[in-house]
Amino acid sequence: MKRSEHRILTTHVGSLPRPPALRDLLVRQDRGEVVDGAALAREAEAAVRHVVKKQLEAGIDVGNDGEQPRVGFSTYPAKRMRGFGGESKRRLSRDLAEHPDYASRLSRQRAGAARIADAPQAVAEVAYTDLSEAAAECELFQRCAAAERSAFAEPFMTAASPGVIATIMLDAYYGSHERYVRALAREMRKEYELIVSRGFVLQLDCPDLAMERARFFQDEPLDRFLDAVALHVDAINEAVAAIPKDRLRLHLCWGNYDGPHTHDVPLEPLLPIIYRARVGALSLPLASPRHQHELKAFRRHPLPDAMLFLPGVVDSTTNVVEHPEVVADRIVAAAEAVGDRTRILAGVDCGFGTFAGSQLVEESVVWTKLRTLREGADLATKRLWE
Repeated sequence: MKRSEHRILTTHVGSLPRPPALRDLLVRQDRGEVVDGAALAREAEAAVRHVVKKQLEAGIDVGNDGEQPRVGFSTYPAKRMRGFGGESKRRLSRDLAEHPDYASRLSRQRAGAARIADAPQAVAEVAYTDLSEAAAECELFQRCAAAERSAFAEPFMTAASPGVIATIMLDAYYGSHERYVRALAREMRKEYELIVSRGFVLQLDCPDLAMERARFFQDEPLDRFLDAVALHVDAINEAVAAIPKDRLRLHLCWGNYDGPHTHDVPLEPLLPIIYRARVGALSLPLASPRHQHELKAFRRHPLPDAMLFLPGVVDSTTNVVEHPEVVADRIVAAAEAVGDRTRILAGVDCGFGTFAGSQLVEESVVWTKLRTLREGADLATKRLWE
């Protein structure tokens, strides 16, 4: 993976806003409607071209396809794999249950979105027998990126981790959370290896490692949740055993919504377990007012020497655009915590369009935020290289 050798590089977490026509087709398909496949392909290609161009214009160094062809960051495997059907019944997270007025507002916002709390579930043995859709997404991104006059310093592609799939698309077949997670690891490794073989850095999306403390594991004591985190990390390591660590980055978060987050698990007990993951970079949300203080955890649990750090320095849940000086302050603080400016890539807290139709930040504001990310990174570069 690229380091910030001479200046602070910029990146983001993966998903970007989808245009209305593509969004509507993906949501309709997700709800079981028959859609025009040719129209879906045309809209997806136009959307990928658009987000590639806009990322480059904003000054993003390490970019992707914005997850445009996918209905959701964690539920897209249901379309690519066998064994999923029916409807999961996810529980509300503790903070939403305690603030029903906010929960109602969030539900109204997501009324026209893809399935999130009621995604498909595992109803048979999961099997990834056809990689054609994953390969087509890689080829589409490569084609659209090659059409631009400028280029990313490095391209990346996201993929759902075994743990996040298991906690969002629930188990109605295996009867054991561990068996289900390990089955997903065995099958998802095929997609992971494909992505890396096409020349991309692979980002594993793992919000389960923090977010699910207040949801899937909300009735468990902390030590039981930490055991589950260790299981999920072991499953990741099984799935990426054949991939070099320096082609892998891991993103974890506490949930990409503008809610109370009053039951979020602290970062500190997670870090020693997260560091066991066979990855070369760690992406964390640190712009959220609920988690800006988490940077202090790195004093007691220093980042491993070979690991890069992608701190979120721009919030993905608010339309307030951060001032470049604020962004620079956050980047410098992260560099000081790690002790090596070259291992910092400035990022965003989470995705801007994690599910089709579920978007908190308006598209024009997204591009302004990414330009501000670049401006803040330039200011931080001046400070750190003086």
